[in-house]
Amino acid sequence: MQNLDPEWRVQRLAQLDFSNGLFHGALDLAAADVRSCTDFDAPAMAGFTFWSRTNRYLAEALHPDGWSHTSRDSILRMIHPSMSHAVTAISAQGGIGDLKARVKSKNPKGPAMARLVERNGQLAFLSHDEVLYGRELDQIPTWCLLYKWDKGVISAELSLPIKMNGKFVDEWQERIPLVLPDLNDPGTDIALLDDPGDDSGPEVVVELLGG
Repeated sequence: MQNLDPEWRVQRLAQLDFSNGLFHGALDLAAADVRSCTDFDAPAMAGFTFWSRTNRYLAEALHPDGWSHTSRDSILRMIHPSMSHAVTAISAQGGIGDLKARVKSKNPKGPAMARLVERNGQLAFLSHDEVLYGRELDQIPTWCLLYKWDKGVISAELSLPIKMNGKFVDEWQERIPLVLPDLNDPGTDIALLDDPGDDSGPEVVVELLGG
């Protein structure tokens, strides 16, 4: 589902118990935290900080309204009180906020995200009552707050992933562009290694030597 009407975006976010201000606030606070990073931090610190803090500030804003938090499989999610849907923030690339352009996750994802996205695709067409009751965690449709930093500007959208090709999430059931007025520039790239990944572990090649 795609729609460019600003009023529709507001209404659609409200249907999910979100608001543009919720996401703007979380991203703005995360950008402020990133500006505390220096050249003496680890090279990936800015990106990791932005990812973690965006999810943290979403959690702090949603928790008082009864949303629950999970970090299982290193996927930081807030779950709606009705269990109807969840949300997580990840970096992305492509035409973020431009419904005429393709977008995909910036960093490769592991098997846990693959299972979640596949489940999204299976559940995307369920009725409201079917989604509302009796779901396991991985059966809850999970929306992604996609963000991108480019030349000092952060753009974002809220999108529902339904398919991965390879290790990148790149197909979406629905995309909702977000308006981010006066979002302060974090001053650096926030996409480098912005999450720890959810693979089960490193790939180790074992070569047997003849003797």
